[in-house]
Amino acid sequence: PTINITAKDIVVIYDGECNFCIQSVDWLQQKHVVTAIPFQSADLSNYQVTYERCTKEVIVISNGITYGGADAVIFLLRARGNRIIAALLRLSGPITHFGYRWIASHRDSFLVKVISVILKRSVK
Repeated sequence: PTINITAKDIVVIYDGECNFCIQSVDWLQQKHVVTAIPFQSADLSNYQVTYERCTKEVIVISNGITYGGADAVIFLLRARGNRIIAALLRLSGPITHFGYRWIASHRDSFLVKVISVILKRSVK
């Protein structure tokens, strides 16, 4: 099914202290503007998510549906127009969720720092 989503329809709650997260939001917004809010400064009660959950995963809210972690990333990739990558991630199921959890828990690792630099350089 085709997703027709406008910027006002998507709220991304992310870690505003994580360079990888910041670069990912900037990369996303090159092709699809979203309302992006660092969880550290958000009134999370407005979005019915907890501070604890936000420390562990990115949150996306669209049309009353809340997505977290890998599911949020897949949703955002589709909204950005990266449908093939989104489909591959969805099909890989547990591997995608494991990969998301690994990146989220290794934000200061060399690999994640390299990916952050690549994302930053791709943003124009």
